Amino acid sequence: MQCPFCRADDTKVIDSRLVGDGDQIRRRRECINCTERFTTYETIELSLPRLIKRDGSCVQFREEKLRAGLLRALEKRPIRTEQVDSAINRILKRLRAAGEREIETKVLGEWVMAELRALDEIAYVRFASVYRRFQDIDEFQTEITRLKNVAEVPCE
Repeated sequence: MQCPFCRADDTKVIDSRLVGDGDQIRRRRECINCTERFTTYETIELSLPRLIKRDGSCVQFREEKLRAGLLRALEKRPIRTEQVDSAINRILKRLRAAGEREIETKVLGEWVMAELRALDEIAYVRFASVYRRFQDIDEFQTEITRLKNVAEVPCE
């Protein structure tokens, strides 16, 4: 690692610690040449799969688009930013864990709906109505009934 102060190429690691959810390492370094200390952060760089849309076309996954969709569904709902960030992180982990180069938007949409169902039922129905292209009030009623039935099933 190059020293940001004197540009020497030789530095040593003094301390390493996990940061956040353990997906980042904070390293405290010292330059062998000028003895200045600085901090670096190391993260895993994994490419996310491309998305196969309903029409068969492929697009690159964009986290901003995922966030915008979640925030649109959660508009004016009592959900904190940290909860949204956690949901996005869980979705990203599932995308990486899938180990696929391409994944259908249908699968991603189901993951998003599962996260929204856990966060806020109103946001879930909002998202489902757009995602599943509801055509009339009966489709809303069917989804609400399905949501109620899932909520009423006792946990074992």
